[in-house]
Amino acid sequence: MKLKFLVAAILATTALAACTGTNPVSPKNVIFFLGDGMGMTTMTAARIYSVGEDGELTVDTLPETAFVKTYSNNAQVTDSAPSMSAYMTGYKMNNEVISMSTNTVAFAPVADANGNMLGNNCGSSNGTPVTTLAEIAKSKGLSVGVVTTTRITHATPAATYAHICHRDLENDIAAALVPGGAGFNNALGKTGLDVVLGGGSQFFKPFASGGKRSDSRNLITEMQTNGYTFATNATELNAVDPTKTSRLFGLFTSSHMSYDLDRSATSEPSLAEMTSKAMDVLSNNNSKGYFLMVEGGRIDHALHEATAKKALQDTVAFDNAIKAAIDKARINDPQLENTLIVVTADHDHTLVLNGYAKRTGKTTAAVPGVLGMVLNYVTGALTLDSDGKPYTIIGFGNGENRVQGARSTEPTLDDATVSANTYHQEAAIPMAAGSETHGGTDVFLGAIGKGADNFHGVIENTRVFDLIRTATGL
Repeated sequence: MKLKFLVAAILATTALAACTGTNPVSPKNVIFFLGDGMGMTTMTAARIYSVGEDGELTVDTLPETAFVKTYSNNAQVTDSAPSMSAYMTGYKMNNEVISMSTNTVAFAPVADANGNMLGNNCGSSNGTPVTTLAEIAKSKGLSVGVVTTTRITHATPAATYAHICHRDLENDIAAALVPGGAGFNNALGKTGLDVVLGGGSQFFKPFASGGKRSDSRNLITEMQTNGYTFATNATELNAVDPTKTSRLFGLFTSSHMSYDLDRSATSEPSLAEMTSKAMDVLSNNNSKGYFLMVEGGRIDHALHEATAKKALQDTVAFDNAIKAAIDKARINDPQLENTLIVVTADHDHTLVLNGYAKRTGKTTAAVPGVLGMVLNYVTGALTLDSDGKPYTIIGFGNGENRVQGARSTEPTLDDATVSANTYHQEAAIPMAAGSETHGGTDVFLGAIGKGADNFHGVIENTRVFDLIRTATGL
């Protein structure tokens, strides 16, 4: 008799799920990966760098793909603030604006002679906040996490949890994270974000403690008072027991985290390690599911420097995080029936692949690969430009290493020089150091899991917001 009742109960539950199109006990997990500045050429170069021309990165294996338009409300070439905000809110906004209405004007913060931010210059009637995916997830009872290799207050992560007229107001952005404190974003619910991992401790500490806060608040202490387990290095993060930790806060550097090429594995966790720990904490403490944003943010910074090797290595580290997330998600959700993973970029850069180079294979200690010189694909000899000089496979449309005059008067480049960790590739248009610009081309989007087949074609970045909500029922 008990068996009959059990079978009947199972059949009734199955019938309910079939009728409603939902499983009442299934979590809704969304992992949104953002490779900052990871344009198509950077992805291609990173593939060759890591596994050769005919190899595959994890991002290459995602079954559903689309191309995304990246222009902002007022610019053909976007910066990270409005582009990420478009993904998170479904609204176009002006450059430098974070998750605010389209009419919001970007006013730079008030600063002292040393560049320290002293006040918010946005104005009380300058636009209105627009709801983010993170806020929607919190309102539905899901857990929410934000992971990045940049400062946690930088434009991309900030767009998930803050609303402000200018991306440089990082003191105000940090305050938005602290439950119950002045400036807290109440749309995150009473408890705020559940996991926050990245760099940027300077915006959480007052001047007296080596930080950049003029209000004397120590937000790290305030977060700990709110019940967050705090980690400052890789060892402490690895020691966190997700079954005993419901709220996790980690700041591993004063500013941005190190490039993956320079990272000390004992002091700074990898992006894959942060992603894995975030998933453990989020999934172990909420049966309803979670929303997790993961940014590979230093890809962008390396490209601004025109240091290709750093950019490609950080792209590979980002890809490793994607693999780690898919593998972990499949442990409890083998077919990803309740998990949607979306991978994209916020904008392009001006990196190009030059000439008719022969295939190089992957980069190793002995072989420069795509970082090396252009060799003729028939003879293997160095290819020369019109000045009779060899040139690199990777170059930039603009950047700091702009040869003045004929290249024939410059030292001849070789593989050892151009494949060094800190080499700045040559550029066509001269720019100040670190000021190579974004590009305006469409970017790649890949998706796998629940509702991934909704992503296809050429779409607006604002459309991604709607597609995620449709796929997961948020």
